[in-house]
Amino acid sequence: MGLTDPIADMLTRIRNANRIHAKNVDVLLSRINLNIAKVLKKAGYIGSYDIKKEQGGHDVLRIYLRYPDTKGTVITDIKRVSKPSRRVYVASRGIPRVLDGYGIAIVSTSKGIMTDKEARELNVGGEVLCYVW
Repeated sequence: MGLTDPIADMLTRIRNANRIHAKNVDVLLSRINLNIAKVLKKAGYIGSYDIKKEQGGHDVLRIYLRYPDTKGTVITDIKRVSKPSRRVYVASRGIPRVLDGYGIAIVSTSKGIMTDKEARELNVGGEVLCYVW
């Protein structure tokens, strides 16, 4: 059985693992999930990621989470914006600022998946996938 929204599944797994202070979380490997993980690593929200083979034959993306101390978390929350039932597209001038620049918006553009800041610098718009703060 396939997933309707693999991006939402990935974000929910990260959110749940972050709440229980898990060291890592496994999500289904897809090109878009891999690119989102690259953006999260570049922005400093996750430690690292790698691709693992499961015994069932499916590849899994293992994401290693970061924690500044025993009580705090680097990721406060992740919110899915564009959904399969309601896509959210913005022009380069309409890209939202998450918490006045404290968080990031991950945007899928014609030049790849990137943060809101990078999209503004390249002057490209696209689909707003999620907010991370």
